[in-house]
Amino acid sequence: MRRRFLFLAPPLAAVALLGAGCGADTSTASKAAPRTSAAPVCPKAWLPGWQKLADRIQAPVFCPAWMPAPLTGQITGQVSYGGAGGYVLSVAKDRSYLASFAWAEPQSGEVHVNLRGYPGRTAVPGCVEENPTGGKLVKKRVPCFSDERGTVRERGITATVYTVNQDADRWHVLFAWRHGGSLYAVSEHVAEPLTYAKVVANLHRILRNLVLVEPSG
Repeated sequence: MRRRFLFLAPPLAAVALLGAGCGADTSTASKAAPRTSAAPVCPKAWLPGWQKLADRIQAPVFCPAWMPAPLTGQITGQVSYGGAGGYVLSVAKDRSYLASFAWAEPQSGEVHVNLRGYPGRTAVPGCVEENPTGGKLVKKRVPCFSDERGTVRERGITATVYTVNQDADRWHVLFAWRHGGSLYAVSEHVAEPLTYAKVVANLHRILRNLVLVEPSG
């Protein structure tokens, strides 16, 4: 069951467990943050974590040289965003990974960004959707990313925009692209204090500032 955007942020602990997908007008999908000509560089404090991830899965990963405040792209060691929140990095047996960054404060709102990679796979993965029907919980297999709303382009990357997504990407706008025979994605939660247009602009800027990190071995 699809729902439209809800602009109330859930508790941080429930970010990855929200029960419905996103949907919105895509008239703002082409709006991006101001462009810069300098080539992005993965910050020194962030690079070791992304290099370690690339070596662990033996596949390229994308370091986000820019993240919306107060988030950072660090995925190793202790991280503080100046309040509640932090990062979570998970790697599955098939080498797919989820790097999730979230900050939330009562009465202030939430900032939540996910980066994903699926080494050796280019198809959109499948997820299990649960819907209450007739007093029962009905489960069905659905694409993890759906409600395609066109494409965007930044620095040689052409990404498809999805606005109905599952699992940790529920209530997110998601950009997905393919590189070297693998699928990658970045998403951000539409929640106060952010609007849909601001989230799309943030995703454009993240996409524009991605730095490819190859395995060292």
